[in-house]
Amino acid sequence: MIIYQVLPRLWGNGRLSAFDAKTFAYLKDLGVTHVWYTGLLRHATGKDFVKGSAGSPFAVSDYYDVNPYLADNPEARMEEFDALVARTHRAGLKFLMDFVPNHVARDYDRSALPLCDWWDFDWTDTLKIDYQAPGAWEKMLGIVRFWASRGVDGFRCDMVELVPADFLAWLIRTVKAEFPEVVFIAEVYHKESYRQYVCEVGFDYLYDKSGLYDVLRAIVEKNVRDPRGEAGEWQSARSITWNWQFLGDIQSHMLNFLENHDEQRFPCPEFGASVANEYAPLAVSALFNTAPFMVYFGQEIGVDAAESPNGRTTIFDFADIEPLGRLYGYIHGTASLRPEENDFLARFWEVMALASSPLKTRGLVYDLCYCNQQTPGFDPDRHFAFLRCEGGRCVLFFCNFSDRDASLRVQVPQHAFDVLGIKKAAPEDGFPVSVCAKDFAYPEI
Repeated sequence: MIIYQVLPRLWGNGRLSAFDAKTFAYLKDLGVTHVWYTGLLRHATGKDFVKGSAGSPFAVSDYYDVNPYLADNPEARMEEFDALVARTHRAGLKFLMDFVPNHVARDYDRSALPLCDWWDFDWTDTLKIDYQAPGAWEKMLGIVRFWASRGVDGFRCDMVELVPADFLAWLIRTVKAEFPEVVFIAEVYHKESYRQYVCEVGFDYLYDKSGLYDVLRAIVEKNVRDPRGEAGEWQSARSITWNWQFLGDIQSHMLNFLENHDEQRFPCPEFGASVANEYAPLAVSALFNTAPFMVYFGQEIGVDAAESPNGRTTIFDFADIEPLGRLYGYIHGTASLRPEENDFLARFWEVMALASSPLKTRGLVYDLCYCNQQTPGFDPDRHFAFLRCEGGRCVLFFCNFSDRDASLRVQVPQHAFDVLGIKKAAPEDGFPVSVCAKDFAYPEI
């Protein structure tokens, strides 16, 4: 499962029709299986309380409508939505959209949904839904059923930790009884709650934000700002293993990512200064475990949100973002990518090909870091190594977070071959690996 998150108002001409056959062919070639169209639900815009020139996609003003500005013919916007669902499915892709269960826009019709007179955090453009009011659960269920009946394959559920867990468990159970293939993905931020939302509430996947994402970000920031210094606990590659062990049997229910609409673009200075060529974090996030991986539109060419003051591609404004325009033109044969964008895309494509291969989707994994702590040339704070095996194929992945090239012989214990079902003896002197700085290598062994 590889998800491509995209804001339709920033793609092509900002209309649903911009998602055409060439766009879908490109996404399929990239290995994408699901498209998450962010910001389809009609949200507040043109009001004095909205954020930015367009308003937040998460300040919903009508759960049963899509944004008129996304349609070529605003009066026929629901027909254009249905056509987009059909085009997505014809391309062999699944259709994901937002479900925003915690709050609505301040101008939401109170006769349609019970609301509180307050909001969470700094979301001053919203009001919180009152789940204690009679009929609130049934009304929210009706919204999800409405979109599932139109062919939506799954819902990314916003800020579920602020919504009653018993309601969400009932909602998912009820919807899946009627639409068993519908997928529910939760935005969850507290690792201690992960198991509850998978095992008790019933979500199919959770953001691993406070786990693998935060780990990889800390490693990158530490190595950019203090490349020769001693890494602290959360700034060490060892923490990749610790997070994996913490998750245990729910690891496959995580959703891994390096970018999304809430986070800063990976190559932006705020994330880590000139890190567009860092492939080690990408390899770990996309390839280490069997969890799905999410791509944020433009990530594959190294979009850095240079037009933004905070390193994030805006979700509040109508904007003409130059590199996204080049990407759309590249896909449609009307523009060229810059050389560095082409180079990044080629390597990204390589990673996505591995991420969608049986080696990742069905293969077994073995963490090699514990048995290489004393290996000459191995830096346990800046190197991460693991095996993936499937169908007799065994690949050694070595991810180098350091700013220095690495050349060493990686030790593989006989136990690894036994666990992975590889009928061969482990060489005593290990396997030779050479990896450039901030890169990864994957020799077959």
